Amino acid sequence: MNKLRLALILCSTTLASLAQDSESTLKVDVKLVNVFVTVTDAHGGPIAGLAKDNFRLKEDGKEQRIAVFSRESELPLSIVLAIDTSLSTKKDLPLEQAAAHKFAHTIVRPQDGLAVYKFSEEVTQVVPFTSDLGRIDAGIDHMHNGSATALFDVVFLGAEALSTRQGRKVIVAVTDGGDTISQVNYKQALRAAEESEAIIYSVIIVPIEASAGRDTGGEHALIQFSEDTGGKYYYASSLAQLDEAFRKISDELRMQYLLAYYPSQHYSESEFRRIQVDLANPPPGGPYQARYRAGYYTTKDSF
Repeated sequence: MNKLRLALILCSTTLASLAQDSESTLKVDVKLVNVFVTVTDAHGGPIAGLAKDNFRLKEDGKEQRIAVFSRESELPLSIVLAIDTSLSTKKDLPLEQAAAHKFAHTIVRPQDGLAVYKFSEEVTQVVPFTSDLGRIDAGIDHMHNGSATALFDVVFLGAEALSTRQGRKVIVAVTDGGDTISQVNYKQALRAAEESEAIIYSVIIVPIEASAGRDTGGEHALIQFSEDTGGKYYYASSLAQLDEAFRKISDELRMQYLLAYYPSQHYSESEFRRIQVDLANPPPGGPYQARYRAGYYTTKDSF
């Protein structure tokens, strides 16, 4: 199989150089802003059938006119499926692979693309974006354990790969939550995800024993990744729980809404614009929760 060894190299610029110069930014024009929204009920089930009038959208507290509204089921979906193959997940890798197979077969349509990444002490793109389930299955099976865990690097590199894709963009990270060797830090990985408009779903593998082997710092980072990008996090310690997490992710991705707007004039000097989405006149059966990305940057990091 043809592998692209990312090995933490981005063309002639390494992640190490990024870590040394994280303040460099490049101005970009802000045009149409896309906000993908997931609405769930009190039990976490996604809600379909809402209309444009059910949403109110604000930027930095100022109401915006929704220029584009769509129920997202037909837009192409690009997914980076990132599987932790570090030594700490050795006993869990077969479970991760089995659940990943089912997820791919459930979610991927001809217009979609799924890329398989594995990460341990380095990040490897095992399969580039494709809808060919045979290639995806072979890539998921072709994984072996490494040693350390480059969690932030795989989020960063996955976001970079998604930045040129069209439609909805998702990172699904299956990991025990540790990060021991990344060259980029948490903030750089999160910013890359936000700039690429990637939604991060975290599936956190935990030991059956509540405390043994836990990296709560890594867990908290994954939770924040998911919350800031409009995704969600799940815990799993068995194949059944992994399957259930993947099923919920698949269900959500089939029932998202797109709200897009042209930002009105700004008076703030901040490069980060905060987004707020509220529900108006929702149907009976609430309360409901709307999840969406926290905001967007008016400048882009220069790598």
